[in-house]
Amino acid sequence: MAGRALVLGGGGITGIAWEWGILAGLAGAGVDLAAADVVVGTSAGSVVGAQVAAGVAVADRYAAQLEPATGEIPARLHWDARLRWVLAAARHARDPQAYRARIGRMALAAKTVPGEDRRAVIESRLPVREWPERRLLITAVDARTGEFVVYDRDSGVALVDAVAASCAVPGVWPPVTVDGRQMIDGGVRSAANADLAQGCDRVVVIAPLTAGGGPLPSVATQAAALRGSAQVVVLAPDQAAKQAFGRNLLDPARRAPAARAGRAQAAVVLDAVRAVWTP
Repeated sequence: MAGRALVLGGGGITGIAWEWGILAGLAGAGVDLAAADVVVGTSAGSVVGAQVAAGVAVADRYAAQLEPATGEIPARLHWDARLRWVLAAARHARDPQAYRARIGRMALAAKTVPGEDRRAVIESRLPVREWPERRLLITAVDARTGEFVVYDRDSGVALVDAVAASCAVPGVWPPVTVDGRQMIDGGVRSAANADLAQGCDRVVVIAPLTAGGGPLPSVATQAAALRGSAQVVVLAPDQAAKQAFGRNLLDPARRAPAARAGRAQAAVVLDAVRAVWTP
């Protein structure tokens, strides 16, 4: 399927804001990534991707990031959960699905906010809650089996549920029940799942997080594989953006600074993106 793909990776509430900033800055300079034929969204990227694919005005969503983050629930991935992620990766370095299932077990056992409270947050982030006509792929992982799942408009799953599942960070937010299965963050398989853009000939990856290791492929590894048949550019946070994020990607107070940092960074990456995106 020749065409242009926009891949949006995970990175918490700050990642959402930074992605909107990048998109708004590029759009203001005449590069409209919202014109993608295919949109791939993982975790934070599923929130942004759902709206981009639906045709929501990028400028409006950027402006929303600058408003007080009311309705969000402050959270943090604590050190013990981080340690479990690292140990699981070391133990299952050669078995990605076993790794994902182990993280899923952690997610199922974790004490978190009630599921209905978290779903309300996801709903508040989505001014459009119906699947778009455009091809939108949203990633998640089955918490019990570790199976990687990709939702689209033909999956028979509500868009809010798909996005909530993709954003269910293990150890922080509760798994989301979808069709009787308890699902967790698509980022447990890859920070951006850029390989889902295979078949497109022009790909822009916007990835707040890019690292891999053990059973998790890095964004760079997936992008390199795509370059065999496509032009690809990967956008990752610059130093100013990282400072804007702070140490906690889940901190609502960092949303506005992250958005502004993304908009500023758009000017720096403009030429590289235009070279890939413009036929």
